[in-house]
Amino acid sequence: MSEPVVIAQQKVALRDPQDCTDQADDLALLEAMFDALVRRGPDGRYKPALARDWTLSEDARRWTFRLKPGLKFHDGSPLDAAAMKFSIERMRRPDVGATLGAPAVWGQYLGAATVEAPDAETVVVETAEPTADLLDILVSGYALPPHAADSPDFRDRPIGSGAYLATDVAAGEIRMAANPDWHGGAAPNAELVWRATPDLALRTAAVPTGRAHVATRLAPDAPGVLAHVDPVAIIYLLNAAAGPFRDPRLRLAMNLAVDRAAIIEGVLGGAGTPLTGYLSTNHVGVDLAAAADARRGPDGARRLLQEAGYGDGLTLDVDCPTSLPDEAEALTAAVQGQLAPFGVRLNVRRHTDRVAYAEMVRDKGIGDMCVFDSSPMSAFRVVYEKLDSRQPGAWRQGYGDAEVETLLDQARRTPDAARREEVYKAVYRRLQENPAWLCLYNRKRGVALAGGHGDWRMRADGVLDVTTLPKFAG
Repeated sequence: MSEPVVIAQQKVALRDPQDCTDQADDLALLEAMFDALVRRGPDGRYKPALARDWTLSEDARRWTFRLKPGLKFHDGSPLDAAAMKFSIERMRRPDVGATLGAPAVWGQYLGAATVEAPDAETVVVETAEPTADLLDILVSGYALPPHAADSPDFRDRPIGSGAYLATDVAAGEIRMAANPDWHGGAAPNAELVWRATPDLALRTAAVPTGRAHVATRLAPDAPGVLAHVDPVAIIYLLNAAAGPFRDPRLRLAMNLAVDRAAIIEGVLGGAGTPLTGYLSTNHVGVDLAAAADARRGPDGARRLLQEAGYGDGLTLDVDCPTSLPDEAEALTAAVQGQLAPFGVRLNVRRHTDRVAYAEMVRDKGIGDMCVFDSSPMSAFRVVYEKLDSRQPGAWRQGYGDAEVETLLDQARRTPDAARREEVYKAVYRRLQENPAWLCLYNRKRGVALAGGHGDWRMRADGVLDVTTLPKFAG
């Protein structure tokens, strides 16, 4: 029998499968054990998973999914339309879908929807409003067995339908075996061992020394490592509800003043890529031509500062956590140094409790700006949750733009994916002129695979998909 494939991750721990999370280590585990109606392909676009196909009504409200026949959970119980209906309805409960203390993330999309199972292989979801991007939500709607999903020990004894099933769950190590009944066919490797390796140096050495077959979240320039872009955007939220950032000219000036390449080099040692808009280059809806707008630069920043009445400078209150991102303090120091020649001074307020910090941001208690990130792989979700002034968005800081909101409504009513992508490119262009945030960078990460496998690529959302791994020799 071949030896288990060992995967060295920074963290190995299970959470509720329907939590809203951007933690790649957590998602890698969930994606191995659980399935949703659809799954992200390597390029980030959707492909069938539990659903063999689906249709969307012309009014972009009624979704009809046809399940693959004969689906089963790991314990042999049927994964039919009734189980999928249960899973989607569980997903929208107010006690599910929490992130950083903000519950019911999924409920804001699914709370008023109806979910029906007219037969064993058909699931129909009808939303109250047009929602052409509903797959951006349902991709996180993992199928869970109705008889077990809410039991107290479900995290320790998870039952999914994915390519792998958990055989042993311990602190810092989880063992999995290939699911012989997986709808996607034979898994590439018979056994997996996920091993928590928080120390970067040990993780980096794990594959070269033979202690692991796969290691993730490595420095992108380490020998033998395959580099990829982490789509999580590192930004400063700007307080557009009160203070100087109510003026869009000042928000644009901040984006023109910073030298992103210098920040990446100084703060990350070069392990990043510039973020010149609200989405990473991994996202659908980015307009790279707009991102390369030649007007961006320090002269434009000075002109806008003068026009906004700050030619003689100003002082901004900046909230900065000490972790998540871990480089937040170094980043703020770098931004402080870059803005000083423009007469912009930063009064930095340091925060050591990251959960309390997130609660402060959610409660609109920030100063003029604060270090934060943006993680959804969905242009729709980012705009709806963080920029739409008509919504009670947890992370929105007073920003509103009628043109952006009109475009969002247009996208929501557009079933055709290609046409909808063009609408989001228009949103991207508008946000170049009237930015909500100070956008800085995406990190670069590295992954190592035993034997090289230089043609393998990390999925666009930065999550290790073990169903795409090569078969490692035993």
